[in-house]
Amino acid sequence: MNMPRIGPSYLAGVLAILCAPAYATVTIVSIAPSPVSPQPLGTPVVWRVTATDTNPGPLTFQFNTASSLAGFSLARDFNVGTASAGVWTSQPFVWVPTVIEGSHQIQVVVKDFSSGETASQTITYNLTSRVTNGQPVVTPTANPLVALFSTPSCPAGSQMRVAFQQSGSSTFTRTGWLNCHPPLSMNVEIAGMYPATTYVMFAQTYTTGHITNGANVSFTTGTLPSNITFPTFTVNIPAGAQTDSVLLFNLIQFSGIMKSPSLATDLSGNTIWYYYPPGADHVEILAHLLPNGAFLAIQDIPAWNLAAQKGQVLREIDLAGNLIRETNTGVVQQQLLALGATDAQACNAISTPAPVGAACLGAFHHDAIQTLPNGRTAVIADIEKIFPAGTQGDTSGLPVDIIGDMIIVLNSNWQVVWYFDTFQHDSGPPQLDINRPAVLAETCTNGQAGCPPILLLGPGIAPQAKDWLHANSLYYWPQDGAIIWSSRHQDWVMKVDYRNGSGIRGKILWRMGVDGDFTFNNIYNDPWPWFSHQHYVAMQNNGAGPMTILDNGNTRISQVGGNSRGMSLIVDEANLQVTPVLSADLGVFGQAMGTAELLSDGNYFFLAPAVKLISNTAGSYAIQILPTPGTDTGSQVLNVQGPDAYRAWQMPSLYAPPII
Repeated sequence: MNMPRIGPSYLAGVLAILCAPAYATVTIVSIAPSPVSPQPLGTPVVWRVTATDTNPGPLTFQFNTASSLAGFSLARDFNVGTASAGVWTSQPFVWVPTVIEGSHQIQVVVKDFSSGETASQTITYNLTSRVTNGQPVVTPTANPLVALFSTPSCPAGSQMRVAFQQSGSSTFTRTGWLNCHPPLSMNVEIAGMYPATTYVMFAQTYTTGHITNGANVSFTTGTLPSNITFPTFTVNIPAGAQTDSVLLFNLIQFSGIMKSPSLATDLSGNTIWYYYPPGADHVEILAHLLPNGAFLAIQDIPAWNLAAQKGQVLREIDLAGNLIRETNTGVVQQQLLALGATDAQACNAISTPAPVGAACLGAFHHDAIQTLPNGRTAVIADIEKIFPAGTQGDTSGLPVDIIGDMIIVLNSNWQVVWYFDTFQHDSGPPQLDINRPAVLAETCTNGQAGCPPILLLGPGIAPQAKDWLHANSLYYWPQDGAIIWSSRHQDWVMKVDYRNGSGIRGKILWRMGVDGDFTFNNIYNDPWPWFSHQHYVAMQNNGAGPMTILDNGNTRISQVGGNSRGMSLIVDEANLQVTPVLSADLGVFGQAMGTAELLSDGNYFFLAPAVKLISNTAGSYAIQILPTPGTDTGSQVLNVQGPDAYRAWQMPSLYAPPII
């Protein structure tokens, strides 16, 4: 989509806000939940808040929640409201609690960031248990393939899970274990079921070495909604005996309204779960499925300080599609500035044309992970920065807009505590060189597919931004607390000195790839052994290795031809050497996106997507490779063809996602 340029009148308004007096007063006028308290657990409650400000605004609204089991935690961080006749109204906050009944507290904080003034108010809301006469109950959710299972409390010190099976089947799916919290009931979302199908489910309680089964309850799923287009899949190579029976696809479109459901299927491509983001034009990136039955997603709604929508919101969402917590680029940008991140200015506060040295935070993109210690989350965001004419060989004679990246670490309450700025890598070699352009000279203009919103282009700036790095995946390495990230447009994988937050900010420990710091132990005499334009880099087996990579291969293929490859590498940091375990030709050129995964049985799973961008075939191929001993190749033992997907994973169930 095309984003509007920032005009002088808008900039004047921003500058007026920044110069506003510090004695402004913020007042909360009303807090209105609908429906009113009390309601049964799992009821969607819409909160709307109004407030006034003696400043012209804007006012931003934050929502925090607390229960009898836990103190206040962030649900939605500060985002801008809308103004009418001097009254600011929050964006609707839809709260769907599904864990415990009882008294809950909703805290609303309203803040004027220009003056620093705030106002807060806390409301009590009561939720009643779904359990009836001491018996378990299954309740439909807004997602017809997801149910809420509620069962009486279990003993303190015990754990509970739910087992469910299709009626008449002998195969069970089991949720993860949850700690009991008597006297409150236990509530679990059940997902991974076929539409219009009856299931039997029951609780299992684990106490001192013994598992006790609860009463059976039946539930029939709904039909797939007719207003969503669900794709079809073609099984080119059917699965053999499998332990990992679920495929999870993050579908994505490249034309028209960029909106597709994320969905899970069986190995034949039949839908067993889906998530369809709300709104008319949201692009949803399902970054990672989490072990607790939730997932991280990057979505498109306005953030309060940007004239853009694309990639402005990071959310944690449960399996029914309910919001657990949310932050946005506007409030993250403010937190980065407080930490001293000079490249994280608000793009709409920079004059036009942007002066050399100006830099601003753009959008979240590509990846977010929640595998860091202490409940921390890391996410990628882009930075635009203006460099002198001629940088990276530009011939326009004008200052050059270069797109870099920032790795942002959030604490357990999703507040920024650490960052890595690719433009400030000045803590010792080896480092990035701003004069080393993208390997295939990639550029971006605003609205271009595969690019973040470009907000500093315009008169007086070179007409195309240089897509210098294009970071596309993050991995937390538990062995030494570092972060590994993939730079598609440098053909490099790099290691950052995070050290659980105590590392040297900006220090790159090594660069892996062509012209990097490692040598390739080419034991199979590959004419082009290195990966290029790679995606989804991770160290498998809880960091012990090997390193798995989807080698899209754009650079290699542009010079010598071939297809994308699924790679597995042994990494020897001491000697800066990598040795191939697998470098399997996937049979297609998936020129963008993709995943790589080591399965529990020793096979590998790869997604080769974006194939239809260069051919008339369908968009992506989900492929499982059985390695051939003594070689770096293998045979395909599963090949499922479908529409374009940003990522895909193979797993036993939605409660057992890949752990990398």
